[in-house]
Amino acid sequence: MSVLPLVFTSGWASGINAYAVVLLLGVFGATGVTDEVPESLQRPDVLIVAGVLFACEAVADKIPYVDSVWDTVHTVIRPVSGAVVGALLAGQSGSLPDLAAGAVGGSTALASHFVKAGTRMAINSSPEPFSNVIVSVAEDLGVGAVISFAMFYPVAAAIIAAVLLVLGLIALYFLISRIRRFLRRRAQRREEKQLVAHGRRPPD
Repeated sequence: MSVLPLVFTSGWASGINAYAVVLLLGVFGATGVTDEVPESLQRPDVLIVAGVLFACEAVADKIPYVDSVWDTVHTVIRPVSGAVVGALLAGQSGSLPDLAAGAVGGSTALASHFVKAGTRMAINSSPEPFSNVIVSVAEDLGVGAVISFAMFYPVAAAIIAAVLLVLGLIALYFLISRIRRFLRRRAQRREEKQLVAHGRRPPD
């Protein structure tokens, strides 16, 4: 069977939480759940680093505004991770060229990353912090569930990932006004900090 469905699913999940994807795939491969995972993802040092970074993201991802800064930093990391994981999966399977798998994994990760980052901007336009925690936990559980499901039903998992990606892009379209509000607030905060740094009082 082609590894393409697993590549697509792992790309979608990498755009949301790349460290969770590496950690889960490595654990599934090391425990013998699947033979689709290359040994490079099963190495103890890779699993330890992925676990530590996953823990860091689990905290940062639940703090308003910090999550958006974290997303900005990962605009490159998540697509690259999706591309690398896709290429490694293809190399292990041999049913799909590495370059094609990398392109699928990277582009899918980039799309889902924009959905995640844009959604967080919209949520951060509201002052209460509880939405961040709820959405973050839902994202982590969703990534874990879909990647686990993909180990046994890769095609069905890929369909679920595709549906979630399309729904996310549609939701992002309707959240544009709230995203703009968040960007205006962030720009205003930056201007106020610059005024304070120069010894001037920000306007009321």
